[in-house]
Amino acid sequence: MTTDDLTEIAARLLSSSPYVVLATVDQTGSPWASPVWFAHRGLDTLVWVSRPEARHSQAIAAEPRLAVTVFDSTVAPGRGSAFYGRGRAGLCPGERIDDLLAVFNAESERQGESPWGRERVTGDAQLRLYVAELDEVSLLLDDGGPDVRVPVDLPRA
Repeated sequence: MTTDDLTEIAARLLSSSPYVVLATVDQTGSPWASPVWFAHRGLDTLVWVSRPEARHSQAIAAEPRLAVTVFDSTVAPGRGSAFYGRGRAGLCPGERIDDLLAVFNAESERQGESPWGRERVTGDAQLRLYVAELDEVSLLLDDGGPDVRVPVDLPRA
């Protein structure tokens, strides 16, 4: 399978599921997994909105390293594909809000939802925009073989 094939499969997985599972760990070392509704740009940037008080948001504030998984839970055992990533996450920096909110809004509208204005994730708003930058991505392929993750090369700027 070529790099282009793997990239296409990874992009398809990210675009086919509205949820990503965030795997975080807090300052005490306790793990936590949370599904969040998300959008993506490329294979290495994921964005979502959350309350800063949420357990996963608190964990990210304490320890920005995280892992993510996107998969189709409706398929039969042994027949699924999955996207895995590792990287760092945090509150979206102020200078990136407009850019990444546009990514989030494109996905919102694609799924029939209304776009979000800046006021919904800044100031006195309860929610904030979060971003994960992934530096490692792999796939579990629906190839009938053993449960093996295949690394996917990320494009480098």
